[in-house]
Amino acid sequence: MTIFLKANWENIIMVNYEIDPQILMPYLPKGVELDLFNGKAYVSLVGFMFKDTKLFNIPIPRLGTFEEINLRFYVTRNDNGVTKRGVVFVNETIPYKIVAWMANTLYKEHYTVVPTKHRISNDAVTQKVAFEWQLNTKWNSIYVENTLSSHIIQEDSLEKFIYEHYYGYTKVSEYKTEEYQLHHPSWEIHEVLDYKIDCDFKVMYGESFSVLMNKKPEAVFIAKGSAVAIEWKRTKLNFKDAQR
Repeated sequence: MTIFLKANWENIIMVNYEIDPQILMPYLPKGVELDLFNGKAYVSLVGFMFKDTKLFNIPIPRLGTFEEINLRFYVTRNDNGVTKRGVVFVNETIPYKIVAWMANTLYKEHYTVVPTKHRISNDAVTQKVAFEWQLNTKWNSIYVENTLSSHIIQEDSLEKFIYEHYYGYTKVSEYKTEEYQLHHPSWEIHEVLDYKIDCDFKVMYGESFSVLMNKKPEAVFIAKGSAVAIEWKRTKLNFKDAQR
């Protein structure tokens, strides 16, 4: 197993919205289906710190630590009787052009580049985390206040559904999909005490997601995070011949 990317993902905020499944269909790669929790489809607005990044175990000087903001949804794939639970990214936003270029070129992902920043502070019992990104002249933000104490994710919970998908799927074309695998331990999560979301979903992600502009999240979570490894191997799925 060759590891393409290693990094520490820290303070992983998930802002989770129930969404009409039809909105997600144009983004759904061939060969996977929407993964539902209690019959509901979800999208998550995600903010976290990408730290100490290494490519093929080689550190990236000066560019290895940065904020990432993304919008993702959840899918499953039946691979010869084995259920693989994964995510699809509508968009991923980071501050460095060269890192985005590498991800888009090597992974065929959908990275964009905008200015980003973060604020993290804590007292004896609580932590405050904010991720911000600039679109045109507006600074968008995700803010969470949480307990410093943490606990393991409970079985059959929405938290487990949101955090524990270990495959990524990329829509390369109408008939082509790429699958990759990531590895990390089950994360501990903090109790969220307060949150504030200021995101122009329409400008950031397009008209289809403007429905989230004034919608209250169903849940907001924050995980401690850990080291993460992403495999170099990508399974290329081509369904064009199956359509003939």
